Amino acid sequence: MIKFGLLGCGRIAKRHADLLGGGHIAGAKLVAVCDVVRERADKVASRFGVPAFYSIDEFLNHKDTQAVSVLTPSGMHPAHAIAAAKAGKHVIVEKPMALRLEDADVMMNACDAAGVKLFVVKQNRFNVPVIKAREALEAGRFGRLILGTVRVRWCRDQAYYDQDKWRGTWAYDGGVLANQASHHVDMLEWFFGDVVSVHARAATALVNIEAEDTAVATLKFKNGALGIIEATTAVRPTDLEGSLSILGEGGAVEIAGFAVNKIRHWQFSKELDSDREVIERFSVNPPNVYGFGHQAYYEHVVKCLNDQSPALVDGLQGRKSLELISALYESIETGKEVSLKFAPQLCRLGELP
Repeated sequence: MIKFGLLGCGRIAKRHADLLGGGHIAGAKLVAVCDVVRERADKVASRFGVPAFYSIDEFLNHKDTQAVSVLTPSGMHPAHAIAAAKAGKHVIVEKPMALRLEDADVMMNACDAAGVKLFVVKQNRFNVPVIKAREALEAGRFGRLILGTVRVRWCRDQAYYDQDKWRGTWAYDGGVLANQASHHVDMLEWFFGDVVSVHARAATALVNIEAEDTAVATLKFKNGALGIIEATTAVRPTDLEGSLSILGEGGAVEIAGFAVNKIRHWQFSKELDSDREVIERFSVNPPNVYGFGHQAYYEHVVKCLNDQSPALVDGLQGRKSLELISALYESIETGKEVSLKFAPQLCRLGELP
C-alpha cells in the first residue's frame, strides 16, 4: 500500500483526493493533506478522515507519507518538490512541472540525489481513445506524419482568475499555454516527436491578467511534419473542446471532447477488423466524476513504485514539454521563429514582479 499526501488543496486537488481518499486506486491510500489556507486543508481532511497540516515542514515530517502529490501553483512546484524529495518522499507533480527550465533540472537532480521517483501528471496520455491512437502510431498505420493540430477552446472568465492572486501571473502560473494547454502541447509532441522550431503569437483578450488568454502557434517537427496549436480560455459562454488531430499519409484520427476523450474521426487507408471495435468500444473515455485519465494515471504510479518500473512521464518527459512551452513564449516576446534547443532570453515564465 503506497501512502500518499496531498500538498495543496485547491481546485485541482478534488480529483486527486476523490481517487486516493475514496479508495478508487488499488494499492494507494490518502494519509495526509496540507494547505496554508486552513479551511481548504480542513475541508479535504475532514471528508476523508486524515490529518490536516498547514505547514509544509510539519506535513513532510509525517512519517506515514511515502509519496507527495504537489498540487500547488506552478511557480511553487520546484521548491515544494525539492523539499518533498529531501524528506525522502516520492514526488508526483501537477503540470507544468515548473515554469523555468533550470528549476526543472534542479527538481530532477534533487529526486535523483534522494533516490526517489519523480512523476509529472499528464493524465490525458491514459485516455482510452489516446491509447488506441498511440497503438496505431506505434504499429506504423499513419505512415509518414504530415500535420498535427491541438485545440484548447475553453472558458475561464474573470471570476476564475480572481479566485486566487497567483492565477494568470508570470511568476506562478503563466497563461493558457503554460496552464490549460500544457497537456495538449505534450500530446502533440508525444505523437509527432522532437520539435525543430516554433513561431507563436498571443493576446490577452477578455480578462485582466498578466499573461495571455489566447495563443496560436505553428511548429516544425524533426520528421518534417508541421504542427498547429490553437489555445484560448476566451470561449464564451462555456467550454467548447480540447482536441488532437493526427494526419498521416496512411490515415487520419481526430480525438476531441472536452479533454481529448472522444474519437471524432478514425479512418485508415488499410482498414483492419479491429477498427470497428475501436469505434464501437473505445471511442469515448469511460466517464467518471474523478476526471478522465487520473485514475489510470495513479494506477500507473502505484505500479511503477511497486515494480520499480520506469514512469511514462518522468522528469525528463516533463522537462521536454516545458522546453517547448518556453520556446513558444520566447517567440511571442520576440515576434520571431525560435529554434529548439534554445536558451530562454525574454520568456517571462517564472519571472517575479
